[in-house]
Amino acid sequence: MPRCQPFALLAATFALPLLVAAAPGHAADAWPAKPVRWIVPYPAGGGSDFLARTIGQGLSGRISQPVVVDNKPGGNTAIGASETARAAPDGYTVLSADNGTLVFNPALYKTLSYNPAKDLAPVTLLGRFPMILVVGPGTQAKTAQEFIAQVKATPGGVNYGSAGAGSPHHLAMELLKVEAQLPMTHAPYRGAAPALSDVAAGQIPAMMVDYAAGAGFIKGGKVRPLAVANATRLPQLPDVPTFAELGYRNVEAAALVGMVVPAATPPEVINTLNRQVVASIKDPAINKKLVDFGVEPVGNTPAQFSELLRSETTRWTRLIHELKISLD
Repeated sequence: MPRCQPFALLAATFALPLLVAAAPGHAADAWPAKPVRWIVPYPAGGGSDFLARTIGQGLSGRISQPVVVDNKPGGNTAIGASETARAAPDGYTVLSADNGTLVFNPALYKTLSYNPAKDLAPVTLLGRFPMILVVGPGTQAKTAQEFIAQVKATPGGVNYGSAGAGSPHHLAMELLKVEAQLPMTHAPYRGAAPALSDVAAGQIPAMMVDYAAGAGFIKGGKVRPLAVANATRLPQLPDVPTFAELGYRNVEAAALVGMVVPAATPPEVINTLNRQVVASIKDPAINKKLVDFGVEPVGNTPAQFSELLRSETTRWTRLIHELKISLD
């Protein structure tokens, strides 16, 4: 696919699946008539997997059908996305798609095995995993301002870790790097856990991580949170300031995980699926589980999710191209 689609075309293609019929059709009446397969493009045990299994359990009860989570990791989520794009557009195959799948990959790769704008239709944003700047115990900085000053004063700059090249963790730190004009070099890892281990061991000084992945290290005092890349402070870390409070208003970044379906799925099926998924997210017991895990639950409309994807695509594609980041 082209390296960067024109934003007008992207907006139009994301909007196409959202044209809703005035009255429900036979597809909506028939759905759900069999189990729903929920593809997660990551291994079992991570944040996206927890999100799908927790919401899926509630969804299963609401639609009186099994919801089967199918982990399909690999290809920077492209394997799961491609399989979903090729699936029958009937509402029985859904995908947990994050901003890597829908926003970053088209800008990071010259060619993809799927086109997120043409092949996938948004259902709802499931939740947000805001990014947190953390440092290891060997780093003397006690505040984000001190960390920024120390990086600037270090000849040659410093390395920083991430959960992987092209991940929200990677691009969140690149955003801070640009906004604060920091001399930092990316050291990608295969997942957040090994990166956090090296931060805790003093092998690298810092990284961006979401609370769900980093809670154990933060609670155990192995890493120290300095600032959150979110509009508001996190309920789990009420004493940690936002970057906006520190004067870096543009440093907002999160792993955004939504549900998408094959693009030709009937709008009435998408809307029915949306209502049931959103109701599951808003169930008090499920909502509490998500918050306790470190997720900011959302549950919005297909149109709202589509608009978010358009704005996120504009923002992050510009940054990726300006920094000449490529994974090909």
